[in-house]
Amino acid sequence: MADTQLNKSLFSSRVKRIYDSWANAKEDEDYESINDVDALLLVAGDPTSDDDPMRKGSCFQQWLLGYEFPSTLFLFQKEKISILCSASKAKILSQIEKAAKDITVEILARPKSKDVPSDALPKFLDMYRSAKKVGSLIKEAPSGKLISEWQALVNDASQKPELVDMAPAISALLAVKDEEELRWTQTAASLISTLLKYHVAPKLESILDKESKITHEMLSAQIETRLGSGEGSSAKGPDMKVWSKGKGLENVDWSSVEFCYPPIIISKSSKSGYDLRYTVESSEDNIAHKGVFLVTFGIRYKSYSTNVGRTFIVDPNPDQEAQYSLLLALQADLLSFMKDGLSARDVYQHAVNYVKANMPDLEKYFVKNIGFATGIEFRDAGYMISPKNTRIMRKGMVFNLSLGFSGLSERSGQKYALNLVDTVRIEATKATLMTEGVKSPKDTLFFLTPDSEGEEVKKSKKPPIAPLKNGSPAKQKTVAGKVLRNQTRRAVQDDVHQTALVKLIEHQRELHQMLQSQGLSKFSEDGGGSGGKEGKGWKKFQSYKGEGALPSEVEKLRIFVDRKAQTVVLPIHGFAVPFHINTIKNASKNDEGDFTYLRINFQTPGQLAGKKEDTPFEDADATFIRSVSYRSPDGHRLDNIVKQINDLKKEANKREQQKKEMADVVEQGNLNEIKGRRPIKMPEAFIRPALDGKRLPGEVEIHQNGIRYQSMGSQKVDILFSNIKHLFFQPCDHELLVIVHLHLKAPIMIGKKKAFDVQFFREATDVQFDETGNRKRKHRYGDEDEIEMEQQERKRRAMLNKEIRTFADKIAEAASTSNGETLELDIPFRELSFEGVPFRTSARLQPTTECLVHLTDPPFLVVTLSEIEIASLERVQYGLKQFDLVFIFKDFTKTPLHINSIQSTQMDDVKNWLDSVDIPMSEGPVNLNWGPIMKHINESPFEFFQQGGWSFLGNAGGVESDHSDESGSESEFEADPEELVASASSDEDSGYDDSDAGGSDESGSDFGGGDDDSDEGDDWDELERKAAKSDQKRAEGKKTGGSDDSEEERPKKSATKKSNGKAKGKR
Repeated sequence: MADTQLNKSLFSSRVKRIYDSWANAKEDEDYESINDVDALLLVAGDPTSDDDPMRKGSCFQQWLLGYEFPSTLFLFQKEKISILCSASKAKILSQIEKAAKDITVEILARPKSKDVPSDALPKFLDMYRSAKKVGSLIKEAPSGKLISEWQALVNDASQKPELVDMAPAISALLAVKDEEELRWTQTAASLISTLLKYHVAPKLESILDKESKITHEMLSAQIETRLGSGEGSSAKGPDMKVWSKGKGLENVDWSSVEFCYPPIIISKSSKSGYDLRYTVESSEDNIAHKGVFLVTFGIRYKSYSTNVGRTFIVDPNPDQEAQYSLLLALQADLLSFMKDGLSARDVYQHAVNYVKANMPDLEKYFVKNIGFATGIEFRDAGYMISPKNTRIMRKGMVFNLSLGFSGLSERSGQKYALNLVDTVRIEATKATLMTEGVKSPKDTLFFLTPDSEGEEVKKSKKPPIAPLKNGSPAKQKTVAGKVLRNQTRRAVQDDVHQTALVKLIEHQRELHQMLQSQGLSKFSEDGGGSGGKEGKGWKKFQSYKGEGALPSEVEKLRIFVDRKAQTVVLPIHGFAVPFHINTIKNASKNDEGDFTYLRINFQTPGQLAGKKEDTPFEDADATFIRSVSYRSPDGHRLDNIVKQINDLKKEANKREQQKKEMADVVEQGNLNEIKGRRPIKMPEAFIRPALDGKRLPGEVEIHQNGIRYQSMGSQKVDILFSNIKHLFFQPCDHELLVIVHLHLKAPIMIGKKKAFDVQFFREATDVQFDETGNRKRKHRYGDEDEIEMEQQERKRRAMLNKEIRTFADKIAEAASTSNGETLELDIPFRELSFEGVPFRTSARLQPTTECLVHLTDPPFLVVTLSEIEIASLERVQYGLKQFDLVFIFKDFTKTPLHINSIQSTQMDDVKNWLDSVDIPMSEGPVNLNWGPIMKHINESPFEFFQQGGWSFLGNAGGVESDHSDESGSESEFEADPEELVASASSDEDSGYDDSDAGGSDESGSDFGGGDDDSDEGDDWDELERKAAKSDQKRAEGKKTGGSDDSEEERPKKSATKKSNGKAKGKR
């Protein structure tokens, strides 16, 4: 504090305000309490704890001096200010001794305990006793050594002045803000509005949408960490991803920003209930996902406070909607009513009258006060807006306007409250909002259930409507009735598919437009691209530091390969010239007659072959040696030299490759182990990638800032929570393993390899299961034992899933607490999975909420959906049974991910999934060469988007599907649409050599031309008999495990329909 600089001009202006107000106290009712006092005494004791609210005396010091000075006494007399303090504080306060005009500042320094006692305290007492009436903050009770000594002297004094409470006058001084104070308050208001709009509201909406398990206390802590967390080397600064979105926050002094109190989060599961006081704390209960949510928090900038509070309601009933709308209307009405010269009592009464006029039943639930003045002191009780306070509002005052209803009840009996809090500034004719955002019903009221119920009603109504439209009897029991109903059902399905396809195309068109506009705004007109080679530059290689460092072998002026220096020394014109191995491209030799020729090629600019085309050079216009050739009759020696050069080159390339691979590996911090109790463990777990040595199970432990895997030996793997990007749990349903999978932000070293993914798993097998039989077998025969074994197997798997899922949840909870950000536990959706080849073998790819994953066996695949720019479906052709999927990432320098050989029958599922997660997609008939495409994009992304961006791929307008091919037919008549497609399509698009529809391409009939002859004499009765017979066969086939649309049935059925003698083509 020795370097503390006091603002002299600020002190002078504030002292002038104090003495002017004191002098005019008789005419100004705000300062009536100090009208006839002779002196003002301010007593400051030892500092209070951080949990206690700031005292008015401390706030007054902060306002006057810019700092708080504990254990200090201030005595304001008519023409003099006396300050009693320690010697160290006296040095600082000496800066203001001559700062105030017409007012003398006298500083009385108390000696240290070891020094000779002085008369500072008795002298200060004499000045205090000379006054007859003294204003003081009599309701405050400071403590400390100085206060005890002072109180003892005062109590022993024979003559003491009369004490008067000067708190109302101090409140009036602090309440009216000057321009600088209003500017700092507005900055605090901008900070709190930014946090509300860009973090708190989206965060709460995400929690409610995903139904995340998180406690009120944890969410409160996460909000606090937006201003930074931790201390020392592990300290984190403000989250600029949030603050950069705010306006006018470029020059904020972040060291002067703090929360007024821990953010308060209340839902219907809170133990404290709906308490609207600012002293309540967020509970440790999990946040409820329905009902009313109250969020309140305050931010202080340079000691000036602002506050905001909002109500969020999930599935509000009509009464709650009306009540919240009333609060919004009341706030708007009060803003136009509050102004300079109005009393706090009048404002409160106006609010009550407004409620009574609009909803009289709510008057008894209205809050007992609707706010207070705020500033350096967060809550100034002297300016409470309550029914009994007659204090007058003045221009320049800042109020915390807090409107609400408390003690309301739902029809179920559940109590709730509504709250709307903002910081407002009083002006001459009105009040204006300083805080804003996330207030309208569309931002705070979430209608989830009505929409979903409406969709169910629509879906349930569609199937009955279509049969009535076609005139089919609703309850016809004949075979013909079954066939007609089946045909009608197919027509309905086609209508549904067509509607879904139109919606998908329209949504994709919107996504492509958004992608194009984002691309143009993201990349500047300068191009914004450098081909992904930002890190490349001219490298200089030094073989030797000087001529003296050359090896002795160079004296012979022969070619010498120096492995230690990674250099090849060549004799040129009688000199030994060293060339570093990285400057050499390759070496070769060839024999001609009696001589052997050695050719050494160097790296030079302008070579258009190979990956080194874009190698940077310091001066590409300089003269370069492209190659050097030598001739020698000693072929054996040149053979040896070529081998040495090539081996040295291979080693250099290998070293460079390893260096590139390890470039992104991070050195993790230390794991802080839990002390005082045992960590939560997952025993009998295996790890992948596997550790060196014998495969043995180990334990996974959860510690303060990470997890540790401890093998049976001495090996261990530590992973910090701050390095975990995604956390997955994959149950052992349909799998042999139950898995907890961690996908990391930066790779770590496990053994000698780097790993982006670390996995802990247990095997779900019949280990230690008694299959030897027991007494039960004497009384059981047949399949009963097998049924019991299957039941026990299901129970074991369910128990294993529950145990590991609980452990994974605890990892997510611990990581969220440690990081200050929620780490969601993601579970793959197996019902949305599809088979594909992302690497060399086929794998089952499963979508999750945030990713597309393959976790069952290595190599693992984790693709974050938010990092995908666009998805390209390739090899989409009618005759092909498979297609490919390519993901292009938003980071254009990353290589696109290819997932090959996905079954065409799953194309619609893949498209619907991509569309549901808002990923733009395109499709084409051939594979694209993405290497040159991405290189071209990286050279100038802005130019790429100017020329149309991804439109060259084609968009959702090309998304088509043939649903009749993908679903099995329900009767013999379902073969006709297949023939229809074959006859209508061209020979190029068809997967067949010839069409089954007949020999003529001119046939436009709805039925195949080749079938007209064979079915010519059948009437409806005959068709019904055939259909009934076919349905009976199909039902029998299903019982034996057959399928309606199996590959074995189709060729047989089609073979009987050849009427023109043509052979059927192979598929």
